[in-house]
Amino acid sequence: MLNVYLLRHGETAWNADGNRYCGRTDLKLTEKGVSQALQAGGSLKGIVFDAAYSSPLKRAYDTAVMAGGGMEVHTDARLIELDFGAWEGKTKEEFISENEALWASWNSSPETTRAGGTGETAAEVVRRVDDFYRDLLKSRPSGNVLVVGHNGINRLYLSFKLGMPLSHYRRFFLDNARVSWFTLDTAGEIVLKCLNGTL
Repeated sequence: MLNVYLLRHGETAWNADGNRYCGRTDLKLTEKGVSQALQAGGSLKGIVFDAAYSSPLKRAYDTAVMAGGGMEVHTDARLIELDFGAWEGKTKEEFISENEALWASWNSSPETTRAGGTGETAAEVVRRVDDFYRDLLKSRPSGNVLVVGHNGINRLYLSFKLGMPLSHYRRFFLDNARVSWFTLDTAGEIVLKCLNGTL
């Protein structure tokens, strides 16, 4: 059984500024984000990790280094945040006012709608993230791993694994640097043991 301790990265300036969609923009952590990452590390200090993985973006990588107590962190491009297309750098209120129909299409059919018109579909995101975890299970079918990703990809992957329609991924929220814990067996079946908490 593989234990996955999944985090969203700590706060960035765009998170603090009306939750601007950050996507692929490579922002660093704010001072609060650094504090959040260190607090996550404190809640995880009793766990012996066999490996740590993160998105290649600085906000995720730095969170993983701090939350993992300085252990080596392996980056994987499949864990990068959703490509938000024209929504990048904008708040939800800003881009809905520009194209309300596109937002409605994303909300009802994210599997086939491109985020921001030119970005990724939810189905594309789920395929690449699930591919990461399938490869991880092949190399590490048991033990404890730390994985630091992003709000969008983490919620879409969990929705997919829990059998929820991908259009429902916004029905739960992942705070910055909070811990979700789930197990994966060798068949890839998931059991969610903690969502958006502290251990």
